[in-house]
Amino acid sequence: MEALLRYRGRVVTPEDAAFIRELIAAHPGESRRRLSQQLCAAWGWTQANGAPRDMVCRGLMLALSRAGHIELPPLKRRPPNPLAHRAKPEPVEVDCAPQRTSLKELLPLTVRQVRRTSEEPLFNGLMQTHHYLGYTQPVGEHLKLIAFAGTRPVALFAWSSAPRHLGPRDLFIGWSAAARRQNIRFVAYNSRFLILPWVQVPHLASHLLGRMARILSAEWEKVYGHPLYLLETFVDPERFKGTCYRAANWLSLGRTTGRGKDDQTHRANRSLKDVLCYPLVEDFRERLSRMS
Repeated sequence: MEALLRYRGRVVTPEDAAFIRELIAAHPGESRRRLSQQLCAAWGWTQANGAPRDMVCRGLMLALSRAGHIELPPLKRRPPNPLAHRAKPEPVEVDCAPQRTSLKELLPLTVRQVRRTSEEPLFNGLMQTHHYLGYTQPVGEHLKLIAFAGTRPVALFAWSSAPRHLGPRDLFIGWSAAARRQNIRFVAYNSRFLILPWVQVPHLASHLLGRMARILSAEWEKVYGHPLYLLETFVDPERFKGTCYRAANWLSLGRTTGRGKDDQTHRANRSLKDVLCYPLVEDFRERLSRMS
């Protein structure tokens, strides 16, 4: 099958481009946003939770336009980039009294998924104030969880869509490029893990990682309509040893190459990171390598 281009796992053929040209011609005066919504409906192009892949579809149409395969209508307006102009989360007030105790005395803990809830500003503010990397708005599928001891937050987790290319992980799974493009949504990346600085409880970190392994897939499915089969994270060896992950039975897969997702120089441009992962199901390789 001849392909004009491949975009986010979809092969676009000359017939697809002709269909889009006919769609544009049949709806003169429609905005690019509206056209992408209609194309999603025509192709049945939806996320696992049923929402249309509108933003991805617009990106595909723009790529076709830039390559000269279709002609998009002029932009009616150029909305501001929310990521470029996003205000930093406001600081939040919480009880910062030292919590120096044993894990047994701290238990029980309650873990809540707070994205799209009234507690999301609490998460954002604490992460911005107390994590050394600050708060960054995740892109793509993502969840935010807070662990509470009574009413007091003690730890925060951010989980997001996994990077599409990661050599040590891809070698560990053994999946094909096509399977990776189709099934990468079943892998979640632990982008932030913060135990609040006044909480000093031995073994708390590994305990919470164990809790994440038990609950995260179900929480993900509630929001996005599909489970998770594998968790992964990066550890900066210049700052951390990753002891809590290893204590929670995470597997060390190797190190990154030190090149970012948009690398075009094939040279290291950032620090190397240790790659660790945690399988959530025994047959994760089979499930992640399966083609539908």
